[in-house]
Amino acid sequence: MSGAPTAEVYRIDWLPGTDVLHGVCHCGAERTAEDPVELWQWMLAHPTGHQPTGHQPADHREEMT
Repeated sequence: MSGAPTAEVYRIDWLPGTDVLHGVCHCGAERTAEDPVELWQWMLAHPTGHQPTGHQPADHREEMT
């Protein structure tokens, strides 16, 4: 590794019961995908394709009636 360490934090969570991953970039932008490579490429391409949504996690569960 070269250069100084950064404080950027990338987060990927698996949504239980699905094949879906939920990623949150250090800028607050969020995205879901089934392909982990696609999600990492999106994160590392920051700021391309990133629109911060704030820190309001979306409820990804479908309601069962």
